[in-house]
Amino acid sequence: MSARRLEGKVALITGAARGQGRAHAVRLAREGADVIAIDVNKSAGTTAYPGPTPDDLAETARLVEEQGRRVVAREADVRDFAGLSAAVQEGVAELGRLDVVIANAGICSANPSWEISVEQWQETIDTNLTGVFFTAKATVPLLIEQGTGGSIIITSSVAGLRGLPFLGHYAATKHGVVGLARSMANELGQHGIRVNTIHPHGVATGMTVDDLQPLITQHAATLGPIFMQTLPDPVSQPEDIANAVAWLASDEARHVTGIQLPIDLGTLTR
Repeated sequence: MSARRLEGKVALITGAARGQGRAHAVRLAREGADVIAIDVNKSAGTTAYPGPTPDDLAETARLVEEQGRRVVAREADVRDFAGLSAAVQEGVAELGRLDVVIANAGICSANPSWEISVEQWQETIDTNLTGVFFTAKATVPLLIEQGTGGSIIITSSVAGLRGLPFLGHYAATKHGVVGLARSMANELGQHGIRVNTIHPHGVATGMTVDDLQPLITQHAATLGPIFMQTLPDPVSQPEDIANAVAWLASDEARHVTGIQLPIDLGTLTR
């Protein structure tokens, strides 16, 4: 499936240690890109699943190198602008340029909206929305100064286009990044920089939101159908999402900006 569409390019990916971020790193490396891989390497305080580890990030780096590409792997928290900026600068200094930015880092937990704790709300907003803004703020000036255009791809969700129950805080962030991306697409078009969001449904990443399924089961008769997909696969694989990301990152999508691309098994058609 590789067309080497990103030969000579450098891609920066947040949340790169595993799951979708790792799949993006490997796929873009297979397409010819060198990779700056960034992740926090610790668990969030309000999620039901464990966070990434240094070993996870090292494995992503190994898989990129296995494709014959260079990689700079750095530990940084997208909520820490100074630390994130330093990681970006180090990566660009070593690899020489920046062409693709994938703001992928995010967390998810579940609760009815009025039962979301203050801690859940704040950590989700800080990671999923402010973290995307910080990623853009750390990279856009480099893309503009470089003067060769670029592609920014933000991981949103079906919850960024639909009011999914029990995910009010998560949906707020995923709707929020759509607004940010659309504004940035208008601002950055004059520089040849494209900005798009992707909207997966369930993805088999191992980061299971165990607190969501009991709520869906409890309210299956009234709210369960909102989560139903059209296609027969129950979930997407990370590589399914990476296929779309590779296209958006490439010059094949050079006239595509400001869109919200569902990769959702047909969930949004219902």
